Amino acid sequence: MLVLSRHKDETIMIGDDIELTVVDIRGDKVRLGIKAPSTIPVHRKEVYEAIRVENEGASTTFKQDDLNEFKPPKIAGM
Repeated sequence: MLVLSRHKDETIMIGDDIELTVVDIRGDKVRLGIKAPSTIPVHRKEVYEAIRVENEGASTTFKQDDLNEFKPPKIAGM
C-alpha cells in the first residue's frame, strides 16, 4: 500500500484520469473529492462489498438443472 500525505485542497493523481482531492479535514474525518471518468465506478468500500455480494448471489440463483429445463417462450410469427 502506498501511503501519501496531503493537506487540504491538495490532489493525488491516479493514472491520467482520476483525481483524488482532500476537500476538508475535521478532527479524525477527511472529506475526499474524486473526479473520474463516468465509465469507472466509484463506491465506498462497504457499498462495493454489498454490490459484489448481491451480484454473486444473483449469478448463483439458478442451478444447472434449472437452466437445462428452461424453455424460452414462443414468440408469435417465429
